[in-house]
Amino acid sequence: MALKTIELKIPCESGYEKIAMRCAGDLAQRMGFTPERILDLETAVSEACINAFEHGNHYDGETRIYVSMTAHADRLAIDVADEGRDGTPTAADFELPDIGAQIDGALPAGGLGLFVIKSLVDEAEFVPPDLGTGNQFRMVIHLQSEEDTP
Repeated sequence: MALKTIELKIPCESGYEKIAMRCAGDLAQRMGFTPERILDLETAVSEACINAFEHGNHYDGETRIYVSMTAHADRLAIDVADEGRDGTPTAADFELPDIGAQIDGALPAGGLGLFVIKSLVDEAEFVPPDLGTGNQFRMVIHLQSEEDTP
């Protein structure tokens, strides 16, 4: 299978993550992913776009989110890049936050996004941004046949 890449440039506005999510799901379906893996992927892509809107671009309507999906024979790699000016998140950002402290009001609510994404895909990491600035988050989900799933 030759590499196939789909690139989207979406406005930094709530709701547009659904376009990226559906496109990723359609591509995964064409590749033969199971329905369960497609749902995992769609959730991860949606969350990554929302994180880019909020934390990268700070909902600045003048900015865009760039989504690149590359189909390999055995996996689907999806990059979500923002134009943000914040520093790259650290490994601690992938850990489960102290939900008890959030409930008690000692910590602000939230912080589950990267943790959830990492639990849904096979690989998740920040990579050097192709744009030269901002953040670029890469997710990889491996193709499994129906026989490979538990």
